[in-house]
Amino acid sequence: MNIKSPKYHVVMGQIAALIAETEPGSSIPTERELASQFVTSRTTVRQALAALAADGRVARTWGSGTVVAKPNRVYVHQLTSYSADLRLQGHSPASQIVDVSRVKPDREVSAALRVAAGGKVYRVERVRLVDDEPLALEVAHLNGKLPRLRQELERHSSLYTALREVYDVKLARAEDIVECALASPREGALLGVDPGAPMLAVHRTGYDADDAPVEYTRSVFRGDRFRFVARSSF
Repeated sequence: MNIKSPKYHVVMGQIAALIAETEPGSSIPTERELASQFVTSRTTVRQALAALAADGRVARTWGSGTVVAKPNRVYVHQLTSYSADLRLQGHSPASQIVDVSRVKPDREVSAALRVAAGGKVYRVERVRLVDDEPLALEVAHLNGKLPRLRQELERHSSLYTALREVYDVKLARAEDIVECALASPREGALLGVDPGAPMLAVHRTGYDADDAPVEYTRSVFRGDRFRFVARSSF
């Protein structure tokens, strides 16, 4: 079967080859120049550049044109600390706490955490940073008694470390659902991307050794900077 590649995909490969040996931060030709060079339309070039930006190979800044991006994807594993993962890769992780509160969960969170009618859970919203740049917006819902949670998060930075060392809550397993998403206006503002930019959404339910759910988290990661790694043993 002969499947023809979309025109923008062909141009995407041509641009990728053009910038293969170019230093990160270097400007690349304008859409008009690329369209002329590859004998195609500016619309096709724009689609190709958008795909390259989503793949982390170019960076597009309003008013500043398009430049070759730094190789800056990071990897996060299941059941490991975000902070520890990134430090092992030579990055500097950090978090900005947006909100810590006690809330009545919606139906989705109630089902995931098995919360009885009228019950409340902790809600933790944070922007996760890597090398001082925003990587993800994370909203975690947590079961149990967690007094002074905000203070402990500020002290330990890592949620999993605080749960383990302060509250004696240890995750034994997690179930992750990974899907594609588009950045909402609020997510775009917090993460420094345009609304509608490609994102990777990870829904995680974490369980303790008794198989009781203790965490339900939705994390929205920038698609140009993130890869999720899951490993299994057989």
